[in-house]
Amino acid sequence: MANTELTIGMITRETLAVLENELTFTKLISREYDREFGRKGAKIGNVVNVRLPVRFAATTGQGLQLQDLAESSVPVVLNTQYQRAFAVTSSDLEVNIDDFSKRFINKAMCSMANQIDFDGLQQFKNIYNEVGTPGVVPASATTYLAGGQRLSEEAAPMVDRNLVIGPGMNATIVAALAGLFNPQREISEQYSKAMMSKDTLGFDWYMDQNIPVFTSGPLGGGPLTNAAVPQTGATLITDTWTAAAAPRVVQGDVFTIAGVFAVNPQSGQSTGALRQFVVTAPASSDGAGNLTMTISPAVVVAGPFKNVTGATGDITGIPDDTALTFNAAASTTSPRGLAFCEEAFTFATADLPLYGGLDMGDRIADDQELKLSIRVIRTYDINTDRAPLRMDLLGGWATLYAQEACRIAS
Repeated sequence: MANTELTIGMITRETLAVLENELTFTKLISREYDREFGRKGAKIGNVVNVRLPVRFAATTGQGLQLQDLAESSVPVVLNTQYQRAFAVTSSDLEVNIDDFSKRFINKAMCSMANQIDFDGLQQFKNIYNEVGTPGVVPASATTYLAGGQRLSEEAAPMVDRNLVIGPGMNATIVAALAGLFNPQREISEQYSKAMMSKDTLGFDWYMDQNIPVFTSGPLGGGPLTNAAVPQTGATLITDTWTAAAAPRVVQGDVFTIAGVFAVNPQSGQSTGALRQFVVTAPASSDGAGNLTMTISPAVVVAGPFKNVTGATGDITGIPDDTALTFNAAASTTSPRGLAFCEEAFTFATADLPLYGGLDMGDRIADDQELKLSIRVIRTYDINTDRAPLRMDLLGGWATLYAQEACRIAS
């Protein structure tokens, strides 16, 4: 029986199905789909607000101790319109959907999926916990177990923990764990596929060639905190840097402060590990070696969101003349894997509008599983006797719970 021309609905459904199958990192994190913007007409710059749960401080005693309900949300800006477009002829459309998908859709959606995953993995710059040595590929289970330990110390869920690592990290750890005792079936699968198996060392493992490569800041000098009173909040004043250099630190640099320890967010007790901070914007030193940087997490010394303590107990802030130690040496370039729980990050999408006057246009959303929305439009070019076909997805990334992720330096 002769083939009939493919409909735009068939192409749209196949496009979304292929895209979902090609994604790696994006399938492992929280996703938000806002149908409301489909009625308004979504465009770049729209914001989806993702609500975060409240947190309570520990209280005891018979007396009533009311706590304020401080709800908060994270704004996710829909700032990227992912697009793939190509022109087809009438004969291209007179095939079955499998052939059309193999020739065109698969390649277009593989490319788009890689771009979406790459953008999502750039959220690593918002993560302040990091294990491993930058420039040294982890060659034992110890580094990955340390990542799991860091998540546990931050009270991250014990279930559904994932690891996304690069090809080089994967090759090294598969070889390094060859002699460990593991279930025979998993070991067989691991070495026949040259991939770490699922549910190993407390994580489901994934390899993604899109993991970020990070270059640390030039640093220089012997930075110390510098303030007359103990510092709190998201700004840290420092001095004794090498003078007059731009920049000294870059977004993504991770450091610790001597004597300032992380706390378990539920109990408020010290974890015994120094609190790690991440620089959130590039900063330069002035002619006297002074430098003010913005950091995450913001320093909180009391209340339900307390996140630091001193060596001997609670502190009022970051003390003066305390040394900073950066995890990476100056200007070190190396990959970063990620250990994380699902709610550490989110990817939000919304329905793009459909317009009149087109040859064909359709839009489909998976609002149950991956919560993605994609639009496919076809028109006709009288000059070339071809039909340009474009596929668009409007989305945006954000970090929801930085404490539920840990960078793996490599």
